[in-house]
Amino acid sequence: MTDEDLTYPGGLPALLERYEGRRDPFNFGPDSLPPLDCDLGALKSALVPASAAKKQPDDPRTSWAWKRRDIAREFVGNSELACLNGLLISNLRKRAHPDHAPALFRRLWAEEADHLIGALSLRWLVSSVQTFADHGNTPTQREVGHALRMLFGMMKLYEFERTFSGKSPDQAFGFGRRVKARLPLDMESFSLKSGGLDINLVAPVWDQARGDPVIGPLACHLLEELNREPGGIFRRLKTMRIRRERQVARE
Repeated sequence: MTDEDLTYPGGLPALLERYEGRRDPFNFGPDSLPPLDCDLGALKSALVPASAAKKQPDDPRTSWAWKRRDIAREFVGNSELACLNGLLISNLRKRAHPDHAPALFRRLWAEEADHLIGALSLRWLVSSVQTFADHGNTPTQREVGHALRMLFGMMKLYEFERTFSGKSPDQAFGFGRRVKARLPLDMESFSLKSGGLDINLVAPVWDQARGDPVIGPLACHLLEELNREPGGIFRRLKTMRIRRERQVARE
């Protein structure tokens, strides 16, 4: 087998090397993250100033100072607590990070989930729940985090590729041009009439998440948002099911 036969030349070892290459830790220099026992109430009340997104004369020339400003740009006018969540996520994606960063991240979601759910964009909420995959404190937190990391990651890839079809996210495909071809890994085709794969992907994760007080509010909120989402594969499948049922009823 040659590299031409592979989606990723060099195979999985080369893929892992690319993955690890993006996980180099930040150089903090004289800076640090807030301590584990920091006052979350004060951070919730304080707003990120515009100056936080601009280089200051006394800023150290470190990768962390640059990243801190970069994230602050997204949170100007939002709470310092919401920004701290973003700063923690950026650290927790690296191979190494300040020792207390995982515990501080979990503390934010244990004590201030309502504020964070209201303050963060859906994109940051998704990043937050995915962070639990590696840094959850319980099996449930890690399992739910892993499940939603895979679910939302595959949705992003599929929905991005689908934009090249010329159809908007809320436009379901018709039935006339379906190509009956082999599915990858010889998977069986999905049945619009009786298939339950979509439900099997979502329902068990929601059921598991709602029993955990830390990841539960976040994960359940995101799954409820997914249920309300007017575009995307799950809503399109519903549209296609309805069309098929009406078609069969007319025959």
